[in-house]
Formats: sequence, structure tokens, C-alpha cells
Amino acid sequence: MNARYFFTKLNSSKSRKFGFSKLKTKILLQENKIATAKLYHVLESMEQLEQLQWETIPTPFVIKPVSGSAGKGILVILEKKENKSIWLTNGKERLNSNDLELHIRNILDGEFSTWGSQFHALIEEMIPPHPKLAKLSYQGTPDVRVIVFNSVPVMAMLRIPTKESNGKANLDKGALGIGVDIATGITTYGIKGKGESITHFPKGKKKINGVSIPFWSETLELAVAAANVAEYQFMGADLFIHETKGPMVVELNGFPGLSIQLANKEGLKKRLERVEGLEVHNAKHGVKIAQALFAEEFADKIKAEEGLKIISIDPQILVYDDHGKSHKTPALVSTSRYRSAISQTLAEKLGLVDLEDLLWRQQEEIEGKVPVIEVKIRLKGKQMKTAMIVSKRLNRSKHDVELGRKDTEGFLIGEKEN
Repeated sequence: MNARYFFTKLNSSKSRKFGFSKLKTKILLQENKIATAKLYHVLESMEQLEQLQWETIPTPFVIKPVSGSAGKGILVILEKKENKSIWLTNGKERLNSNDLELHIRNILDGEFSTWGSQFHALIEEMIPPHPKLAKLSYQGTPDVRVIVFNSVPVMAMLRIPTKESNGKANLDKGALGIGVDIATGITTYGIKGKGESITHFPKGKKKINGVSIPFWSETLELAVAAANVAEYQFMGADLFIHETKGPMVVELNGFPGLSIQLANKEGLKKRLERVEGLEVHNAKHGVKIAQALFAEEFADKIKAEEGLKIISIDPQILVYDDHGKSHKTPALVSTSRYRSAISQTLAEKLGLVDLEDLLWRQQEEIEGKVPVIEVKIRLKGKQMKTAMIVSKRLNRSKHDVELGRKDTEGFLIGEKEN
């Protein structure tokens, strides 16, 4: 938590206000056309509550405090009984208008508020969960937490409501936290509550790993876009995934919890340090950097169902140009380097070296500060996008590409080709 403070203090006083007010966040997102739930009512006084016509509010809807946290005070209404003033919660509880008004009164009295002195209540559209994720959840809506730093999504987890958490996606109440590979959107490891390691969903045989999150790249881009408009350097974005609308921002948090590290089995600080100071042009660029830096080997193992393949130490590979056309290219496996490298001559010939394709610049021991670009290749039938160093040294080599350990993971290295 002390280490987290170093990064949270980089946020401006302006951005911090959004983390403390769901209403300010909602207005900001709507003004910047960032997908979020529709806002039906803002209630600031008992007088406004007395004038509210409950029958006019479209179901499903959600009631929540403006300054709450950890799911406190959130009431989810799924439907209204036809021709009756009866509403059903996500827990199948039957409520009348007096019950709803009592809940609002409690919010206005500050019962569920974590900070501030203005105890207001919001009534907004309830976003139905994507069917693929809904079947993993108990009653509530799963959400995706994305940690963003310097406009780069550095870590993510899927939060799944359980019976123990009363249908809410809060880990402190017993929800599941499932790590997600940034590059692919495939789930990896899981925890329950505050850190109990799990491998399967409750009361079932389905494994935690291997679930593919819908609209993954769009989810990461939306998280970064939201961070940018709120001027956050470091924050956590919570998003729902709608079946047709895709990702929608629920709220922004300037002090995100640290359980996401347990769900990913990796420390957050190392990832934050890797993107600190990088020049990021926009949300899409930030996502490209993240997917190049933080791809999980575990996700590749999940997808690799056909076993290990053997490649020679000097394989012929396909490298794709800026228009998607493939070019056969001589390569060399170099286990001494982690990240692959491509000759500057070939990269320029294929139209891959421009501002749009530049991911970042990296300090190399021999060549100094060199560009790193995204390159699409095919190796032994496996197609991948990877980050490669642009090397002038390879201009003088008979191999236009040197394949590092990152891109040869999962292959056995054989003899030279004849």
C-alpha cells in the first residue's frame, strides 16, 4: 500500500474528485461520449424523493450512493410486476415503493457513504451481463477491473459475483477475482475473497483458466480512454461487458485495491515501472504497448492444444507488411536475446517503421536507443503479433530477423535447415 501511494500521488487534484464521486464521473463520461449506463435521476433531497414517480423508471435499474465504495448501498432492481407497484431485486426480493424510498432515505442520510458530506443518490440503467459471463456468475453482473498507468493497461482481472458475496462483484465480500492475460483476454489464475487460491468455479467442474473475455481489446481501449479524459496517471477502471454494446464504464477508482496481484500471480510494481516514462500517443497505442509487454506464457499454453513443434535454428518465416501481405524471410533463433529483432532495412521496406507503428524506444547495449515496433509473423504455422527491436546491425547479416526467447516459447529447437 505504501508503494501504491507513490503512484496515486501522481494523480492531479482534479482527477481525484472523479474517484470520490460517481456523479462527477458519470457526467464526465457522458460529455466525452465514453460508453456508460444511462443516468435516470439524481436525488439530493427528501423533497425530490417525494416527487419521484417510480412507475416511470425503466427496468432494470440500479440505485447507488454517489460517494459509496465496495458495493455498499447498491440496490439492483431487475423487473416490475405488471399492473402492480412491486419490484423484484436481483436476489428475487419483492419490494414496494415504500421500500425503495426507505433505501433512498438511508442513502441521503449518509448511511452508505465512504467519504464527503454530500449524500446524494443515483438511479441509473442496469447493464445486463454478457451471456458468456453471466453463466459464470451468481445473480449479479461480472465486471472487469483494469489498472491503467501512463495510458497503458498494465493488469486486469475479471470479478465474478458469488452466493457468498450476495451477487456483488466485491472480493472483500467473497466474490471471485480471476487474472486475465492482457494480450489475449484469456483468464489465467483465480482467487476467492481476499486471497484463497482457486482452480475451478464454485460447485462445478469448469476451470478458472481458459475463459475468453468478449470485446477484449475494446475493453482495454475504453479503460485507457476513460483514464485520459479524467486525467488519471494511475487508476483502476471497472467495466461491464454488454452483449451488443460491448464494454461500458461503471466507475473509476484512484485507489484501486491490490488483490489484482494475487489473481494474476504477479506484482504490480514491476509492470508499472516498465511503462513509466513511455511516450503514449492514444488509447489504441497504449493497448498495443501493453499487449506487447505483458503477454502471459500461461495463456499461450492454454491455447496450445496440438503439442510442441520443432523449428530449426535458422527457419524461414513469414513477415507481414503494412498492407497484410506476407514475405518469406530468413531468420535465426537467438536464445541470448529475450525480444526478437528485425533489420532496419526490412522493416522500412515493409512499411513498418512510422509513428503509428512505433511502440516505444528501448536502450540496447550495442546499438543505443532503438525503436520497438509491432510485427506480425508466421512461424511453423503459428501466426503471432509481437514487439521487435529495429536493428541496424542486422542490415549486414544474412538473417533479416533474430527470434528471441519470447517468440520461440513453446517450440523445440532442432538442427539447421538443409
